[in-house]
Amino acid sequence: MTDLRPTSRRVLLGALIAAALAGACSKSDSPLAPSPPPTPGSTVVYAAVGASDAAGVGSSAPCVPFTDCPNGMGYVPRIVRDLQGQGSTVTLSNLGIPAAVISPRMQALGEQYGRTIPGNFIDQEMPFVPRNSTLVTIFAGANDVNTISAAIGGGAAGSNPSGYVDQQITAFGVDFHTLLDGVRSRAPSARIVVANLPNMGAMPFSSKYSVQRRRLLQKASVGFSTQVINRLASEGIPVVDILCDSRYTSRSYLSSDGFHPNDAGYAALAADFLRAIRSGGYPAPSSSCRFMTTVK
Repeated sequence: MTDLRPTSRRVLLGALIAAALAGACSKSDSPLAPSPPPTPGSTVVYAAVGASDAAGVGSSAPCVPFTDCPNGMGYVPRIVRDLQGQGSTVTLSNLGIPAAVISPRMQALGEQYGRTIPGNFIDQEMPFVPRNSTLVTIFAGANDVNTISAAIGGGAAGSNPSGYVDQQITAFGVDFHTLLDGVRSRAPSARIVVANLPNMGAMPFSSKYSVQRRRLLQKASVGFSTQVINRLASEGIPVVDILCDSRYTSRSYLSSDGFHPNDAGYAALAADFLRAIRSGGYPAPSSSCRFMTTVK
């Protein structure tokens, strides 16, 4: 991949991002000890890897991609303001690209089935994580689940949609570790904190779908969480457990599209991330909960 300068990158991605907003296992050899939490008054170099969530889409003050956006109401600027309130000096690289998926493989799949996907985390975000980062947050997978759903709707799964989802969960695991390995290589001193996914089959946006499609959304999002993201806790990476928290599928915490968080949802997400960022012994995500099987 050509190593584009940030300005050129913004120009190349800008038109596609605007369109997206309008439409709104390679593993590490051994577990790593988590980097220590930031202390009050420290210098924090923060890189946020994500999609529209990182830009605060759905909030009352979303951010233009790749900007600091100090008054934004998404979880990324909220985290920055909280750290600054504790006396830290924070340098932010918000790398989130609305509608992005985790990998070029998933991007190609989405585009094959008519989705507008302006970028992916591995090619367009990970290479821009500053090498001196001390904190990296990663929130990945929601757009990938919707891409899988679209592909199944387009006939990609043939007569075995459940088996197709299983294959995609395995591939997502490979992609996630490729992303993590890249982040660790670029910023070996960074504290990495990730979030799992809510049960997307139980989110309001999916209520217009058939029960069969909602079951597949559930299978994919719960599978991404339990089989891939939650297991990162054993590698020393704090995992924010969105899956087993009812707030993240509640209409009162979501915007009118039933998919993106609203101000209350982003405030909750920022608070959960901050607990994981600051905790030296953050608990592992739940191994089971009733929200994993909401859609019967």
